[in-house]
Amino acid sequence: MSPDEQSHAGVGEPDAFERLWTPHRIQYIKGENKPDSADEADCPFCQIPQAGDTKSLIVHRGTVAFVVLNLYPYNAGHLLVCPYRHVSDYTDLTDAETDEVARLTQQSMRVVRRVSSPHGFNLGMNQGSVAGAGIAAHLHQHVVPRWGGDSNFMPVIGRTKTMPQLLGDTRQMFADAWQQED
Repeated sequence: MSPDEQSHAGVGEPDAFERLWTPHRIQYIKGENKPDSADEADCPFCQIPQAGDTKSLIVHRGTVAFVVLNLYPYNAGHLLVCPYRHVSDYTDLTDAETDEVARLTQQSMRVVRRVSSPHGFNLGMNQGSVAGAGIAAHLHQHVVPRWGGDSNFMPVIGRTKTMPQLLGDTRQMFADAWQQED
């Protein structure tokens, strides 16, 4: 076997394409971390607050909601604002939950701007699995920082997202910056 053939062993037929391997995403693709049911006991957003902030990637804990880095981000610095209470529909939030989710979304944007200087944001909630919610049983607001050119050839042609920083490092930067907001 030639050195070139050895360098490609186990990765399929050699071709002209370079590959960025993102093996951590296979869990998401296979649905391994998706809850088995809509019950609180299976809900990752109900389990996350029970772990330490660093391990669970929590950036900030509020009174009725918390902010956590998305384990499967669309972009670097992708945050989720989640009520602690297991609730699936935005219209079922209490006034206090609605207020804190909104305020934490605003504060998330300020913190991300200070740390990462994005050019804009995508904000949104997917209500129900048919609307794209990966975990439909527990409401969560997406705060996705965007930069000019971040939708380049990589996701469009290469079907790959490049993440310039480890999630733990991003969590620490955001948690530190969050304290400056308080």
